[in-house]
Amino acid sequence: MIVRTPVWVRVAVWVLLPAAGAGLLLGLDRIADFVLRLPWAPLRGVFRLIQGLPEPWVTIGALALGGIAGLVLAGLVDAESLTVRITTTEVLLSRPGVHRTVPKGEVAVVFRDRDKLVLLGRTGQELAREPCHLSPKRIEPALRATGIPWADKDPYADAYRRWVPDTPDVTPSANAVFAERQRALDRGDERDAGELREELARLGFVVRVERKRQHWRRTA
Repeated sequence: MIVRTPVWVRVAVWVLLPAAGAGLLLGLDRIADFVLRLPWAPLRGVFRLIQGLPEPWVTIGALALGGIAGLVLAGLVDAESLTVRITTTEVLLSRPGVHRTVPKGEVAVVFRDRDKLVLLGRTGQELAREPCHLSPKRIEPALRATGIPWADKDPYADAYRRWVPDTPDVTPSANAVFAERQRALDRGDERDAGELREELARLGFVVRVERKRQHWRRTA
């Protein structure tokens, strides 16, 4: 059983976002004269600079820079194009550059946590958490058909508690990891925060984040 992002959606992302980026910057050039005539216009210096650039270089530059920005954004979107493959023994989650395999027998329930697909184990531990824009209406039937339960929300949602420094119910080693992960969240380092999430999982903690605030629960 396979559930994947339709090919036409991925193609549309790579075509439409660069086109939209190019059109947006080209539009800024076209409206520069109008904006500068407004007495309250913001960023007047930027629009005055755009207005002073010679043609055809301003048009070429707008199309090139807008297209490149669109390609970068398309790459970020496409990186979350998740494919879920379910076999008799495994659940395989793959997206560009990432491949994760989870033994099917270890999966107790699957649910969507905003834009993430989460697989939980028998003791409540997170087996996988991957970006996912697939519709639950597509994923749920595929999982149920292969014997994997689906939940509309996190079954452990009420078990989370907010982490604060030196929480007594958290071991000193876990508190240190939480503190370092908080610093990673504050500076926007998602990669480091993800690695520290996995370290906390090895220590028996599941973490979720609300507005850069960490909430935790223990696995059974």
